[in-house]
Amino acid sequence: MPREHVFATHRVAIGVVVVVLGLVVVAALKGPVWWQRVYHPLRYTEAIAASSARYDVDPYLVAAVINAESGFDPDQRSKAGAVGLMQLMPETAAELAEATGAGAVDAARLTEPSLNIDLGARHLADLIARFGDVRTAVAAYNAGAGRVEAWLAEEGVSAVGATLPFPETERYVERVLTERERYRELYPDAF
Repeated sequence: MPREHVFATHRVAIGVVVVVLGLVVVAALKGPVWWQRVYHPLRYTEAIAASSARYDVDPYLVAAVINAESGFDPDQRSKAGAVGLMQLMPETAAELAEATGAGAVDAARLTEPSLNIDLGARHLADLIARFGDVRTAVAAYNAGAGRVEAWLAEEGVSAVGATLPFPETERYVERVLTERERYRELYPDAF
């Protein structure tokens, strides 16, 4: 068959790949629960439950932040210097560790799942208390509290609405809030 033909081998192969990838995406979103759990893992449930209870923060929100930040990889490090499951900056983690009595914290200790989750849950709880709502707190977790406060002041509002001036943060907030609901559906008895 000539290369220009509609059903040439290279065109059919591309079509098959596109269809298979589409089926994988549909299965990840609406397929069997066991398959969806592959794309939405949940690990460290005991540490998440303990820290969430300690700081009175939704454990499903903590799990969603962990998934968005590191995909549950405790050794994850960002280009900006954030470390661990909840991608905490060492400076922020040191302040949180002092407030919680966790002792000295450095980048190496931030790869310890239970410590990282505890400090990250505390940070989330502090942001929720500071801003008064989860959406704004999640935006601050991603963009930084100072940037969000400046934006709120500039806009003359007290909470983040449906859109943010930072597209990356807007996508992050939507992902975390969507993942929180997905975790509730997939793991209803986890916490």
